[in-house]
Amino acid sequence: MRIITPQEVAVQTQNKYLGVLVAAKFARFVNEFPRDRSVDFEEKLTTRALDELVQAHLKYKLVRRRRQEV
Repeated sequence: MRIITPQEVAVQTQNKYLGVLVAAKFARFVNEFPRDRSVDFEEKLTTRALDELVQAHLKYKLVRRRRQEV
């Protein structure tokens, strides 16, 4: 198993916190797809998502939140 450091994540994103959020969102997206349950040696989805992010296979876009009028 490969260890992904926060510095590797920060290279692909502006900071390590944003990188973790992007990887978590991608892992949740991948989790919605059906998987073959007979394969037990598959790596975790979060590990796969972080690996995809570090290898620059993930593209993301930041969207500013709208301010709610009171």
